[in-house]
Amino acid sequence: MSVASRVVGNWGSAVLLAFSAFLLAGCSVESVDAPAAKTGGETTGAVEASAGEKRIQVDGSSTVAKVAAAVQEEFTKKFADTKVALKVTGTGTGFKEMIAGRIDIANASRPVKDSEKADCQQAGIELVELKIALDGLTVCVNRENDWLDTITVAQLKKIWAPGSTVKTWKDVDPAWPDVPLSLFGPGEESGTFDYFTEVINGKEDQITENYSASADDNVTITGIAGEKGGMGFFGCAYYFSNRDKVKVLKISPTDSVADGVEPTVESVRSGAYKPLSRPLFIYVKKSSLAKPEVLDFAKYFLNEGQAQVGTVGYVPLEEAELATVNAALESAVSGAGK
Repeated sequence: MSVASRVVGNWGSAVLLAFSAFLLAGCSVESVDAPAAKTGGETTGAVEASAGEKRIQVDGSSTVAKVAAAVQEEFTKKFADTKVALKVTGTGTGFKEMIAGRIDIANASRPVKDSEKADCQQAGIELVELKIALDGLTVCVNRENDWLDTITVAQLKKIWAPGSTVKTWKDVDPAWPDVPLSLFGPGEESGTFDYFTEVINGKEDQITENYSASADDNVTITGIAGEKGGMGFFGCAYYFSNRDKVKVLKISPTDSVADGVEPTVESVRSGAYKPLSRPLFIYVKKSSLAKPEVLDFAKYFLNEGQAQVGTVGYVPLEEAELATVNAALESAVSGAGK
C-alpha cells in the first residue's frame, strides 16, 4: 500500500470522531475507511434488509456523501419504510462494490473509468450515470497563513507532484516564510484524489508521498487547522461549512496571481474557477431501478433533492441540464431489470 493510501500517524482514530457529523445528519453510515471489496458473491449478513424492510445500498465518494446524507434524511421522511444504507469508502471502492454486486448506487466525484465500466459489463452490470451537482475542488491552508491568498497551478504542482523536494513554503516561493509544509488530502481510492492529480500533476494517481491521507474530508480539515503550514484539498461544500477553521485560496491557471479565482457558486457554475470545477455523479445499477425504492430515491435526488445540493454547499444543476438528466433516468427505467 502506498503512503498516499493510508492515514499517517494518529489520524485514523480521528476519523471516527470527525465522521460523527454524518450521523447527526440522520444518515446510516456503516463504515469509514473500509477495505476494498472482495470480488464475487452477493451481499449477506448485516447489510441484508430485515423482513419487510426496503433497503437501498449506497457506497463511494466522501464528497458526494455530504449531499447524499442530506438527501437521504429528507427522502426517508417521505418514504419512512425505506432505509438508505450509506457507506463512505471513496469513489474507487464504491465502483468495486458495484462490480461485486453489493450495492445499488455508487457515489462518484469523477466519471467512471473505462476499466471500471468494462469490469461492470463483465459482471453483467449496466450503469446509469446521473449527474447530480457541480463542485469546485477547493485548496485550503491554515488560517494563520498570511503570506498568500492566491496560488498558481504551477506552484501547486511543485508542492504535490511525485518526487517533490519541497519541504517548506520558502521552497515554493523565496518570498514566503521558512515554515514547514504539512500536506493533507484524500487517499488513492478517492475520486477527488484522481481528479486533483490529473489536472494539477498531469497524470492520475501521481502525487508526492509526503502527505497524510484519509478517506474522511473532515480529518483533512482538522489536519490543516492544526498546522500553521498546513494545506489540503477537498470538495467546496466542506470548505463552506468550515470557513471558521481553514482559509481558502484563489486558484490561478496562469503564472499570474492576478488571474486567481475563488470557488463560489457563480465561478463554479460558469467554469471560471479553472481547472478545479467538476461534476458530481451517482451511478445506479440499471437492474436496481426495477426496485421501486431505488427508482424513487434516484428521482428524489434529481428533483426535491436538488434543494439539499445547495444547502450543503455544492452547486445545483440548472433546469435545462436537470431535465436532460431526468430524461436519461426515464429512458433507463424502460430497460431496468433486463
